[in-house]
Amino acid sequence: MILKQLFKPEVLELIDEGMWDEVRSFLVEWEAPEVAELIMEVDKKHRVVLYRLLPRELAGEVFAHLDPTLQNHLIEDMADDEARGLLSQLNPDDRTALFEELPSDVTKRLLQMLPQVERAQALQLLGYPEGSIGRLMTTKYVTVKPDMTIREALAHIRKYGEDSETMSVIFVTDDQGRLLDDIRLRRFILADPDKKVSEIMECNSVALNSFADQEEAVTAFKKHDMFCMPVIDKDGVLLGAVTVDDVLDVAEEEATEDIHKGAAITPLNLSYREVPVWSLIVRRLPWLVALVFVSLASSGVIAAYEETLSGMITLAFFIPLLMGSGGNTGCQAATLVVRALSTNDLKLGQWFQAMWKEITVGLTLGLVMGLASGILGLIRGGTATGIIVGITMFIIVIATNLMGFFIPFILTKLKMDPAVASSPLITSVADSVCLLIYFTVASFFIPYMA
Repeated sequence: MILKQLFKPEVLELIDEGMWDEVRSFLVEWEAPEVAELIMEVDKKHRVVLYRLLPRELAGEVFAHLDPTLQNHLIEDMADDEARGLLSQLNPDDRTALFEELPSDVTKRLLQMLPQVERAQALQLLGYPEGSIGRLMTTKYVTVKPDMTIREALAHIRKYGEDSETMSVIFVTDDQGRLLDDIRLRRFILADPDKKVSEIMECNSVALNSFADQEEAVTAFKKHDMFCMPVIDKDGVLLGAVTVDDVLDVAEEEATEDIHKGAAITPLNLSYREVPVWSLIVRRLPWLVALVFVSLASSGVIAAYEETLSGMITLAFFIPLLMGSGGNTGCQAATLVVRALSTNDLKLGQWFQAMWKEITVGLTLGLVMGLASGILGLIRGGTATGIIVGITMFIIVIATNLMGFFIPFILTKLKMDPAVASSPLITSVADSVCLLIYFTVASFFIPYMA
């Protein structure tokens, strides 16, 4: 990284001047992620030329690190022979990820370029549901048999491990291909060469189901602190392996998706840098329009209590305070619950225990904020205003806190993403609830204070 930062300005200048031989001499010394970052930063007119300067082996690694949109553009500009060579260099999981993002006609063309074995392999991975672990796994791994000696197993690994995507874990299978164990390579290296593989097996491997959601892989890697995990079918047959680099990509995508939903934005399929302006408008506008209609309820509440408001005009001064506090309280509760549900820190069946915790929190927050608001109301509008504002704030904080707590649980129960309980949605709903509570409390107390 230091090397890149030192010479990046010089390389960019060489690119602008078209001195491609000099540029190539720099790039061959860089790591694939650094070259990919540079390609994504330069002008579009230079990207294809810059990519074609790379040695064949480095080009395959760099391609796997590029954004899907740029991958698509590069593939479209390549001749068939060039595209065929690139596809053969990609790992099966990276190749599947590429095919997922490309238009169907381009994917069909590229599939026809692959050798029969690799084409069958690609079609098998694409046959798994979108977002499943089967789409994420690689079929390049090493297996050994339990009756091998450690010496024989290491010789087998040396012979067949060159094409493996991961060497951190070696899988042990029986004659039917069923997974028996996964053993870290260091245990093979440190074991007595004359021992059998079965003697160092612990038979406590944790495997992923090929049809499970990719988020389950993220949870499993975090729980078991693994670098690589096997993927099996319902009969326990080893189908592939998932590596930690792919899981980190999934974790980043899921976190980004939740952040987008939390801001009432339909998640982007591309990076922000590549997404067109029109796509940004389309993904934001529907939510904003929907929230306008939700917010109309607030106007309806004010209209319904217009007489109450006109009879005690000082109440209007505290509407922003109460609405803002209610929205903030609801958003805090929703954010905590959504994140806890997303990370499995909180289970759906634990809602009752969590509810009592939030009731206690809401009561405490309500008492403090109600007292503070009551004092403010007393100073600005007198005793009646202080009592109304203080009691209202107390009820609002409790109500919106519980609302922010329950909505994510309800969405999860309905098999919807709890991240939909976004801050704008919670705030818009809370505004109407706050006004309804405010004017109801005011209508109750005003006759006694006249």
